[in-house]
Amino acid sequence: MSLAAHLQRHGERLDELVDLLERERALLAAGEVDGAELGRLAERKQACLAALDDFERRRREVQRRLGYRDDREGDRRAARQAGCADLWATLQATAQRAAELNRTNGVLIGVRMESNQRLLNGLREWAGRGLYGPDGQARAGGGRVDQRA
Repeated sequence: MSLAAHLQRHGERLDELVDLLERERALLAAGEVDGAELGRLAERKQACLAALDDFERRRREVQRRLGYRDDREGDRRAARQAGCADLWATLQATAQRAAELNRTNGVLIGVRMESNQRLLNGLREWAGRGLYGPDGQARAGGGRVDQRA
């Protein structure tokens, strides 16, 4: 397979990853998160990332065998000499977009986790107070300790 064909297939998989990350961001930004859909997206992202790793590994192996350095300059040189420098630049831009989306989604996940933890802490605190006093009567204030006793 030519480098151009390989990069084209790699780019298609990267486009798929960007799409999945954009869908994930939309789900995370929604008021109510669809956990089942997030799980499905996570599985698809894992498969996509595995395929991308495979594309990258194979590309690097071929480039090394052909005498190109295993660094960014070697990547650019190989693409330029194969006549697909524009395709390589597009691939790099798409990879950058995927990285930015992944960082943003990570922040959104962190915010949701922090919010959920605060909610859980509040519930634990509230539940620990009990609804009834030692006399069996409901406590005033929905579980807050009555200081009048």
